[in-house]
Amino acid sequence: MDLILWRHAEAQEHPDPLAGLPGDAADMARRLTARGEKQAARMASWLDRQLPDGARIWCSPAQRCEQTALALGRKYKLRAEIAPDADPLALLELVQWPMGRSPVVVVGHQPTLGRVVARLLHLADPECPVKKGAVWWLRHRERSSVEQTVVVTVQTPELV
Repeated sequence: MDLILWRHAEAQEHPDPLAGLPGDAADMARRLTARGEKQAARMASWLDRQLPDGARIWCSPAQRCEQTALALGRKYKLRAEIAPDADPLALLELVQWPMGRSPVVVVGHQPTLGRVVARLLHLADPECPVKKGAVWWLRHRERSSVEQTVVVTVQTPELV
């Protein structure tokens, strides 16, 4: 199974950075900046060339994630399991890791995506930094009766 974790591109700051919380109404309404729109378009262009037609796409209901997913030009579904500050285990259950049959793209947030990366790669730190607009492409495989998670690629909008 392939799991493609795509962090939303650069977004506007929370209008109330001192009192605002991840997932509150103002946070959910944050939109991409002009730079973020360019990041999303660049990464979407690269990703569209790599993804098979049958890939499923799950997206956080936050506006900035939906804008990022829209750049890909494919059908996607909004899911609360990917909202800001989501539980990494809920995300993995949603995508049916590691037994899902088709590749899955998840358009989401930090720290959730970084926690998924850290968990699947057995990193010492429970959270891995994921740059805005970046894609982490992970693959589950079995070799010699040993299950493995391998990194297929990590791409940032600046490098594609």
